[in-house]
Amino acid sequence: MTVNGFQQGEGGGGPASCDGQYHSDEEYVVSLSSEWYADGARCGKTIRIADSGNTYINAMVVDECAGCDNEVGASIHIWRNFRLDPSLGQADIKWSDLDTSTLRKHAMHAVEWFRYGS
Repeated sequence: MTVNGFQQGEGGGGPASCDGQYHSDEEYVVSLSSEWYADGARCGKTIRIADSGNTYINAMVVDECAGCDNEVGASIHIWRNFRLDPSLGQADIKWSDLDTSTLRKHAMHAVEWFRYGS
């Protein structure tokens, strides 16, 4: 994982390729290397990132890192939430696609359980 700036004027370059917008450093957003970006197929999708201590953070794919190999470019917010120093520039992580339909299903079940107590 590398540090990527998603705000206007930061090191990430122009606006995000998925939505044409800039994003705050306080968002859980990432860029993916071209192969993983898959011609935009992962735009707006959520990935799960795990650090070496198996702490997980979910982040939305908003950009492509053209010319990068096997790289996740993460916002400062993600780095800080992993308690990593962004000045390191690089950190070992694992990541996977997150099936948000499963999350929605579990969230709806939790709401129903809370609402009806069963």
